[in-house]
Amino acid sequence: MADVNRGNRPLSPHLTIYRPQLTSMTSIFVRLTGNAVIIAALMIVWWFVAAAAGPESFATANGFLTSWFGDLVLFLSTWAIWYHTLGGVRHLIWDMGHGLDVEKSEAMGIIMIIGSVLLTIFCVIVL
Repeated sequence: MADVNRGNRPLSPHLTIYRPQLTSMTSIFVRLTGNAVIIAALMIVWWFVAAAAGPESFATANGFLTSWFGDLVLFLSTWAIWYHTLGGVRHLIWDMGHGLDVEKSEAMGIIMIIGSVLLTIFCVIVL
């Protein structure tokens, strides 16, 4: 016989009762940073195309990219590249069957966050 209370229960863990985990949040941010890197790459392509198009176009693109907003976007893009790269390394480690338990997965998430910040600061200072 069918369950008569089925209509009163959520079908899956609902967002109102589900507690986000570090591994799920870092995985979501890997996807978001991947899309952000695409936007940053399009900005750099725009800069190169403007350089080929002529001095007026280049002045516009260069003015945008060297403004405070352009500097902020490129700085955050540097962080996004490192974060996305470390997320890819984490998934490669998981694909090999290592670090799949909760403690190691969360530790790798923390390493991703701290590592991406440190590598971004290193790139900005050194390069």
